Amino acid sequence: MTFKVCAALSSTDRQTDRQTVRWVALSEVLKIKNGRDYKEYADGNVPVYGTGGVMTYIDAYAYDKPSVLIPRKGSIKKLYYVDIPFWTVDTIFYTEIHTDMVVPKFVYYYLQMVHLEDFNTAGGVPSLTQSVLNKVAFPVPTIEEQERIVAILDRFDTICNDLTSGLPAEIEARRKQYEYYRDRILTFKEKVA
Repeated sequence: MTFKVCAALSSTDRQTDRQTVRWVALSEVLKIKNGRDYKEYADGNVPVYGTGGVMTYIDAYAYDKPSVLIPRKGSIKKLYYVDIPFWTVDTIFYTEIHTDMVVPKFVYYYLQMVHLEDFNTAGGVPSLTQSVLNKVAFPVPTIEEQERIVAILDRFDTICNDLTSGLPAEIEARRKQYEYYRDRILTFKEKVA
């Protein structure tokens, strides 16, 4: 039930935004960078991302600002939002986001909706290229509107994906529903004799 609410919100927002904001090529709001080998570095606490997620931890970072990681080989539809220092290998791109134009998490949420797998450039193993990604159309509402959208989507994401938050909220909703029906079912009118 909660998932349907999240999906419905996303499609409604998408239709409204397309009519009221400026659209640019993705390359205008961020720079796509290649990952590289990490094996020359020692073990540490910086996560190393590949297409499948965190692979290991090292003592160096490639980038230390909020970024959207975009797999370029394999599971190309699995994006990552990272707001701590990180490293990426060559199977995943990282992004340097122009924060004067866009909120990094807005970029993440929008690119999730785009379905990057539709931009596959290979016949065998799914692949993305920088040249194809750079041309993806991207909406640029005001920073305030982006922050508002991110706040809404963060709340929905928490409810949809975080058991510690979503499950208690769902339990509380069911408890209230139970109490309502219990009170209705067990309420009787006095029979007049």
